Amino acid sequence: MSHEQIAEAADVAVGTVYRHFPDRELLGGELLTGHVDAVVARAQAAAQIEDPWESLVSFMVTGLEIRVANRGLHEIFLGTTRGARLATHSRERIAPLAARIVDRCHQACVLRPGVGALDLAVVPIMIGALGTSARHTSPELWKRHLAAILDGFRYDGGALPGSTPTPDQIDQILSSPARSNWSVVPRVLRRRARRRAFSPGRP
Repeated sequence: MSHEQIAEAADVAVGTVYRHFPDRELLGGELLTGHVDAVVARAQAAAQIEDPWESLVSFMVTGLEIRVANRGLHEIFLGTTRGARLATHSRERIAPLAARIVDRCHQACVLRPGVGALDLAVVPIMIGALGTSARHTSPELWKRHLAAILDGFRYDGGALPGSTPTPDQIDQILSSPARSNWSVVPRVLRRRARRRAFSPGRP
């Protein structure tokens, strides 16, 4: 994680970061703990909502709102930065809340059979990447696609194909080299668009 990303995530000047925190890992933990605590607090509040489905929707939406608005924080939660210890600690705090919400939804028969808490863990990987990439051009786009995914999770009498990912599979997804390159895609597309603009007829 760069000093620039840390500065963006913590909402401070880059110069302040360089002057006072030469160690980026310690800096990430120091400055981003409050932001991570805010995500956890929202998850805790969502878990207290009486209606099981509303609880699940609030859990997903409110947590992603913070992450989409803060690219550095999103990278922290993915565990791809030097704040990996903070990311692991935050996920350990959120995981029991997600499991409780999913259990309540199954008891109320509002969630499709076979959907587990770790299925929810995959959603921010996808939607977070979309939200952080499109936040300046289409800031509400991630909400549209999150709603579509959640509608797919709703109970309709049929099970989803495949199975809920295991914790090891989630870790492998987060550490995948392909996943770390997702944020590069928008920049590549922008460069290609600029080349086409200056070179008519070029593919």
